[in-house]
Amino acid sequence: MTENAGLRQNPARIRILALCSGNSCRSQMVEAWFRALAPERVEAFSAGVRPVGFVHPLAIRVMAEAGIDISSARSKPIDDFLGQPFDYVITVCAPAAEACPVFPGKAVRLHWPLDDPAEALGCTVSY
Repeated sequence: MTENAGLRQNPARIRILALCSGNSCRSQMVEAWFRALAPERVEAFSAGVRPVGFVHPLAIRVMAEAGIDISSARSKPIDDFLGQPFDYVITVCAPAAEACPVFPGKAVRLHWPLDDPAEALGCTVSY
């Protein structure tokens, strides 16, 4: 059985795609939280309109501090998901909201503007 073979086996699960510009922080974290908090009810995915090719190390660290491992996550382009059905497409930054294509079916588009954690200033030392 392939990794994606059971994606629509449970029709009660909703499919969510989180989009940001680079798919390195915000959308990765949204995907991970949905997967951690509602694995039996949600199929969560994330992508970027211009993926940067890596998941930001501080996003991995912050999620690990919350008990969620995203160290094996990868930055993915939105093209990987075009043509797939989603119930919700959530953009988490303005560039993604502006560039987001129309998804087929009944996908509801939501915009949750989140500050980019990669741009945060301050100390990275844990106390």
